[in-house]
Amino acid sequence: MENQTKLINSQVKVLAYNPPLAAIELRLRSLLSSDLYAAAWVNPTPATLMDVFEHLRTLRYILNDYVPRSVCESPPKPGEVRYQWQKGTLMFTDLAGFTPLLEANAVYGRSGAETLLSVLNNYFASMIDIISKSGGDLLEFTGDAMLVQFLATKDGNDTARALRAGLRMQRAMNQFNQIETSRGVLSLRMRVGIHSGKYIIADIGTPLRMAHILLGNAVQQAKQAEGAGVVGRVCLTETASAYLAKEFRFESGKGDHLLVIDDLTDEQLGEYDIMPTRRRMPSSVLLDRSVSALASEIEEAVKRVEPLASYVPRRILNLLVENAGSRQIPPDFPRPTVMFVNLIGLPESVDKALPEEEVDLVTSFSRVFAIVNAAVIARGGVLQKVTAHLDGSDMLIYFGVPEAHTNDTFRAASAAIAIRDIITNFIPPVVGGKQVTVFCQIGVTVGAVFAAEVGEPRGRREFNVLGDTVNTAARLMSKAAPNQILISEAVFTEIDSQFHCQDLGAISLKGKAAPTPIFTLQEPKVVC
Repeated sequence: MENQTKLINSQVKVLAYNPPLAAIELRLRSLLSSDLYAAAWVNPTPATLMDVFEHLRTLRYILNDYVPRSVCESPPKPGEVRYQWQKGTLMFTDLAGFTPLLEANAVYGRSGAETLLSVLNNYFASMIDIISKSGGDLLEFTGDAMLVQFLATKDGNDTARALRAGLRMQRAMNQFNQIETSRGVLSLRMRVGIHSGKYIIADIGTPLRMAHILLGNAVQQAKQAEGAGVVGRVCLTETASAYLAKEFRFESGKGDHLLVIDDLTDEQLGEYDIMPTRRRMPSSVLLDRSVSALASEIEEAVKRVEPLASYVPRRILNLLVENAGSRQIPPDFPRPTVMFVNLIGLPESVDKALPEEEVDLVTSFSRVFAIVNAAVIARGGVLQKVTAHLDGSDMLIYFGVPEAHTNDTFRAASAAIAIRDIITNFIPPVVGGKQVTVFCQIGVTVGAVFAAEVGEPRGRREFNVLGDTVNTAARLMSKAAPNQILISEAVFTEIDSQFHCQDLGAISLKGKAAPTPIFTLQEPKVVC
């Protein structure tokens, strides 16, 4: 037997092959399309390497538009956690009327998705243009909502710029009042909420996945202002309005919020506060196109792309990579399982923390995000983003987009239990001599969504999922008790044989005409 093994091994011949990109091959796996990766390995001619370089440059342009301006201009090293206090004015917007528009187009499949995307992106492009001209920075899309930052300046006019932007945006909504559909004329309207204050802005995560987040009570007050607002109006907190009493008129709104009276002429309001500039990146001119020179340029391009790529979920990054040539991800109406997780305790504690405690808080948030993201990835899901909620911070998670499995609902249920256990067993930091109380609320449902790359087609944009299914998951989450997982009847029907669940009857959910049956997800059933 030993002689036979020696004979077989003696017949193995290893071909001497050292392609020019071998040193960075591992780093290129997630950044090159499948065909370009293969070509770069088996046929690394100058023409092929030039294609690799051009692809990476295009990908960098795409990723540049997927992140906020501050990340684009100064990205951290992947996995480098950093934070700072900032002063400024925050604006939250929310779109009303999107669900009927989605339903009117969903019956037409791909053509309906294209029509819906055109309307939605016209809306976003119009709003983003106004935001840019008003000196704002779009930090994130949250479904059809937006979070915008107006950094404080020496002249202290950030709140006024935000308010004028809100008024301009509301006036621009007139173009979406009459949208012709198969279900008649529909309209889109918008709420705008504004608050000024101090908050932490942080970059957290691992080299595999980073996130750009805001923490602090000021962020939540801005979100509350949007929730207390009225469609077609701009709503401010008393704190924000105090900076503007001499320039604008207000009337009482919900609670202690104020609504801006838009009695300005077009000339008084103006079209912009600053001259907008599109984010541009320096382009490289390759004079030496030898194999060695191109390999060196490609390595430098990878260094520039990697920090931006870490902010995009891995499965979405793969979509961007494979569609980089067309620079567009085709829209669709898939049926994923959608989950919202609300993490409460850490975000609210930053305002009470001492400087040495802030580090522990941000580090703790980064650890929770990293571990939760790992639990989601392990089960084939996508953790889309972390955003502010009325209390705590939300995590939007989904299974079945962009890759569908026959058991996505099971995967989501398994992930929900894992996330609940992660947060339940998490040892929180100490603030003011007391350990922070940390808990979560989780909501899960399944149904059709609109999945698309929303925003400016050649500007600030993100891949996102939108629709009533996403809204329902968020509302289930809001109804959950601490460390409780609430699921819809559709989810219960699909997982009942595999998990212990309890019927809680029917409850009223915002946007639903009839009471909605809900269940708690508890533990997996043990199969003997």
